[in-house]
Amino acid sequence: MPVIAFVNARSPENGAPFATAFRQGLGEAGYVDGQNVILEYHWLSGRYDGLSDLMADLVRRRVTVIATPGSNPAALAAKAATTAIPVVFGVGADPVQLGLVASLARPGGNATGINFFVADLTAKRLGLLHELVPKATRIAVLVNPGNATAADSTARDMPKAARALGLQIAMLKATTGRDIEAAFATLVREPADALFVAPDGFFSSRRVEFATLAARHAIPAAYGDRGYAEVGGLMSYGSDIPDMFRQVGSYCGRILKGAKPADLPVTQSTKFEFVINLQTARILGLDVPPMLLARADEVIE
Repeated sequence: MPVIAFVNARSPENGAPFATAFRQGLGEAGYVDGQNVILEYHWLSGRYDGLSDLMADLVRRRVTVIATPGSNPAALAAKAATTAIPVVFGVGADPVQLGLVASLARPGGNATGINFFVADLTAKRLGLLHELVPKATRIAVLVNPGNATAADSTARDMPKAARALGLQIAMLKATTGRDIEAAFATLVREPADALFVAPDGFFSSRRVEFATLAARHAIPAAYGDRGYAEVGGLMSYGSDIPDMFRQVGSYCGRILKGAKPADLPVTQSTKFEFVINLQTARILGLDVPPMLLARADEVIE
């Protein structure tokens, strides 16, 4: 049977719903794990340092397809490791600028997939946070240097977006759970009015920790993944991530049926979600404007 290596930055526990969405996409193409395809799960749990060795092993074993939904570093590592094995990615940055494909319409190599616009949504997400916390003037921005493309794009786009709103920003970094706790400790020593968490698979896998720490320190926080708001985060704005995983699964199925990555155009996500956790807003003492509530795709009571 064909073998799909599924590589993701999350942990197995936090990544389970996304793996389900991936399998749904595969099912739409007629493939079921254990029946006519074998799925190998490789959960990075936020550790990117072993990616090169992992990809070298997958290439050595000649897996049929490498799927890297939701991880820029994994997509880049896969592309660097092979020009023969099909790679189906889901990346938040421009895949042309990343060097993954020649163009969106005609990828031209062994890689194709989904672009879900993480980098392009920075200004929009910051604007929504500003509307939700209008008195905030100093915003802390947390990035993961291990996810260089996402961290760099956030660091590049935030100053311009902040200036347009008259805000000041302070950059913080975290690559481990201990770093996340240290970042919140920094917010105690050097107070910020709100926190902007950059999109990252490792951060997403620690979303309960983020919600808990933000509540403990009474810090309004904005995220790029609705999963944060579902566990108590104040707000999120970003692409429909489960749908992206489903689309990556569907593309993997099409390749198993004989389609060539070079001929499959990169699909761009069109589903975006704005979620407000109203219970968290009340706990933080925030009066959410009715117009903002009306614009939300979901309000969690």
